[in-house]
Amino acid sequence: MFKENLQVRKITIIGMLGAISVVLGMTPLGFIPVGTVNATIMHIPVIIGGILEGPIAGMLVGLIFGIFSLIRSITTPTPVSFVFWNPLVSIVPRILIGLVAYYVYTTAKKIIKNETLSVAISAILGTLTNTVGVLSMIYILYGTKFVEKLGLDPSSAGKVIFGIGVTNGIPEMIVSALIVTGVVKGLKLTKR
Repeated sequence: MFKENLQVRKITIIGMLGAISVVLGMTPLGFIPVGTVNATIMHIPVIIGGILEGPIAGMLVGLIFGIFSLIRSITTPTPVSFVFWNPLVSIVPRILIGLVAYYVYTTAKKIIKNETLSVAISAILGTLTNTVGVLSMIYILYGTKFVEKLGLDPSSAGKVIFGIGVTNGIPEMIVSALIVTGVVKGLKLTKR
């Protein structure tokens, strides 16, 4: 009976976080336009899922994030949306967020022995997984074409993509650390 309740709870949390991802993906809340690219907070439910319910839950919520990233690139195109039509850019890095968040959290908790700091580090590295994963795939698969579509010199692809990573990634990591830490602490308190 206890195991069944645990499964129901896990499925419910995945569904809830997935629904939050859907809402973020269907509204301007999830993607914040920064020029012709978007910053995002859609990785936050993925990180929370990974920390609270384990790697499979985090990966499933990440899959939902990735699918909505793909859908958004088709339904509300920008000059650089074509890169997100490739699942290696739009889906795979998002699945990895939940996996990284879980393992960083469990490892940090053992080493640091501080719940809040472990959650914050997990949120930062989960966010970094998204930023580095997506931008690395863009650089490897579409670097010069991507930068060309931005109206910039294609020979500066590495610098431009790195600049996007710094410009979007740092604020995303800070916001993620603050929100994820608060939400996880709050949910763990209600769980007791």
